[in-house]
Amino acid sequence: MVPFGGWEMPLQYTGVLEEHRACREHGVVFDVSHLGTIQCSGADAFPALQWLLTNDLRKITPGRAQYTHLVDPHDAHVVDDIIVWWVDDDCFFVMPNASNTQPIIDAFTERNLALTDITGTRAVLAVQGPEARALLAKVEPHAAEVPRFAVRRIGDLVVAGTGYTGEDGVELHVPAADAPKMWDTLMDAGLVPAGLGARDTLRLEAGLPLHGHELGPGVTPLQAGLGWVVGWEKGDFRGRAALAAERERGVARRLRGLAISGRRPAREGARVLSDGKDVGVVTSGNFSPSLGHAIALGFLPPEIEPGVAVQVDVRGQVLDAQVVKPPFVTKR
Repeated sequence: MVPFGGWEMPLQYTGVLEEHRACREHGVVFDVSHLGTIQCSGADAFPALQWLLTNDLRKITPGRAQYTHLVDPHDAHVVDDIIVWWVDDDCFFVMPNASNTQPIIDAFTERNLALTDITGTRAVLAVQGPEARALLAKVEPHAAEVPRFAVRRIGDLVVAGTGYTGEDGVELHVPAADAPKMWDTLMDAGLVPAGLGARDTLRLEAGLPLHGHELGPGVTPLQAGLGWVVGWEKGDFRGRAALAAERERGVARRLRGLAISGRRPAREGARVLSDGKDVGVVTSGNFSPSLGHAIALGFLPPEIEPGVAVQVDVRGQVLDAQVVKPPFVTKR
């Protein structure tokens, strides 16, 4: 168990590599209850969220989920990356990262949005992997049928076809009192537990950003290569002017993938070199269990594109690497 965003979270159960492979080959359950849930309700919820967040909610309908950002109005850095579950006509679950629930609530007060922090009333269990749905069907067959990025109420559960592993699966929003029994039932169905260690190696192989590493202060959606989460056609929104100014002048850096020779991982802060010159920095790096070599994400000048050979300085040892376009491992 480790402290994480104000929570005690499981780093591993039996081992990171074993849990990683179980998710890629079979089916696992992550306890991701540290993610916040802010319930936004009422007729004003849609227009308020449409202004506060970057993506365009008109792209989806009730019963769907959407990935989006809350950006700073002054420099457009990503305050948080968020999944919005549009549960019912006038009911949204806004799902921030672990330590960002209160900052999101503070920002939302700008629009006098009717909201309730329901984080403490529920657990969130992420069922992921190629066999995840088949194993979940033994327990909750209707939950197993929820399509990708769909959202459904099923009894006391709210279920979304979302995840953070690059594999298929769903996330279960479970009343807190029912969570231990649900966990045991999922284990009995043949799913296995996985912790934060495997969650990180899985999301890295899938090329998914992590707040505090690829997103956060100083990082905009455009620098992170996530311009598709900006709904330019929807009119004004929080941070639009700053984002538009950056789009006009062009980004100074761009998030890229790095495939590194050998097994030695380049950790956050490792310098990226081109022809012996310092050109960028690693934001996340690890050994890839699926590929058998080290991989990393990092910020580089925009002119250094996929296919270019670079080097990474790992504690004084210079390793060869190639710039690639994530994901490193494609979804099965």
